[in-house]
Amino acid sequence: MPPREAERLRDITPTQWKTGIAAWLGWLFDGLDIHLYTLAAAPFVAQLLDVTDQASGGVKDKSSWIQAAFLVGWALGGGFFGRIGDRLGRTRTLGLTILTYAIFTGMSSFAQTWWQLMAFRFLAALGIGGEWAVGSALLAETWPRRWRPWIAAVLQTGVNIGVLVACAAYAIMSGAGIGPRYVFLVGILPALVVFWIRRAVPEPEEWSLAKQKAQHREPGIRDLFRGAVRRTTILTILVCSLSLSAWWAFMFWNSQHVRNLPEFIGAAKSDREFTVSLVFFLVILVSVAGNFFGGILVRFMGYRWGIALMFAGFLASFIGAYAVPRDSGSLLPWVCAVGFFSGVFALFTMYLPPLFPTLLRTTGAGFCYNIGRIAAAFGTVFFGLFSQVGDFREALLYAGMLLVPAIVVTFFMPEPPKIAPEAAAGG
Repeated sequence: MPPREAERLRDITPTQWKTGIAAWLGWLFDGLDIHLYTLAAAPFVAQLLDVTDQASGGVKDKSSWIQAAFLVGWALGGGFFGRIGDRLGRTRTLGLTILTYAIFTGMSSFAQTWWQLMAFRFLAALGIGGEWAVGSALLAETWPRRWRPWIAAVLQTGVNIGVLVACAAYAIMSGAGIGPRYVFLVGILPALVVFWIRRAVPEPEEWSLAKQKAQHREPGIRDLFRGAVRRTTILTILVCSLSLSAWWAFMFWNSQHVRNLPEFIGAAKSDREFTVSLVFFLVILVSVAGNFFGGILVRFMGYRWGIALMFAGFLASFIGAYAVPRDSGSLLPWVCAVGFFSGVFALFTMYLPPLFPTLLRTTGAGFCYNIGRIAAAFGTVFFGLFSQVGDFREALLYAGMLLVPAIVVTFFMPEPPKIAPEAAAGG
């Protein structure tokens, strides 16, 4: 049974509110756990390698490999937990994913070598990748269609707030002289929300009915590459791989780029790190507005045109930021623009799940969206190795060029079906 098409907020049912809150909390803690490492990478890896120069080649290489392992884990987690979500249920699997990334983010504090940190980040990423797939399907199956662009923006805002919490935690703990390894203990907090999810959030009726109808003959992963679904699967993988590679190159290497601007040579470490944190904070803050701007575009233009225009703004912002050398003052407006147009990823939350049949929904959305993490993992290492030590501007510019083919592929993507995905897929 499709969700009731509520006209006003007061028409939203208690079950819909509960699923929305559960997914939003999952997204918030995603953002927290993801970006604790992004902020603490250079000082923590330098500490593990027992070196003082955070811009050294060794720190750059090891931190990029750790980030690559994280993104690979994210991709595998999307497929693994996505499959569990289709078979076991949305809310049960949502709790498992949150518990997974909370435990292993906290365990990162106990790493004694860079490869131990890499292993913990990989394991944490399994849960983070799975949470996206399961949470997005949960809302696609419970919230009314007309509200989906807005709930997608609100969900992505949860990630943004989680990132800001990570920024605040890092700034407070750094200011108090607490070492970077202890920042990861903050990541244990999400485990507490699992108990509420298991008790209060029911399984979606759409999934339950589809499960009963299938009578233990559920489609498998291979069905993503069969029939009408195959074209959608391939196009989605391409769009996600290209755009996520550009975004994660920015998220990881822009902080290193700011750290190594000529104006900070000889500057106090506290001044440099304050600027890095401020830039990161403003990028994420501006991205909140981008989430809702993307929702407006979709309401008036549809998903394909909305995503394509957001990608175009994304590309223009990369060019403005990195085509020529800039100091921190002239760089800031452009990197904030990158953050604004990153709101395109909020649209993917509600766009992708309805493209797949119900019992392939978390498998399909999780696999296709998160397989892009493997490409992004390669891109993080490649663009890092491509750049000269201490200079990431050209690498970031070239990463942004991946958005050109992403725009082209977007126009071949379908709009979400007006009928039930099972009927569209012939299932």
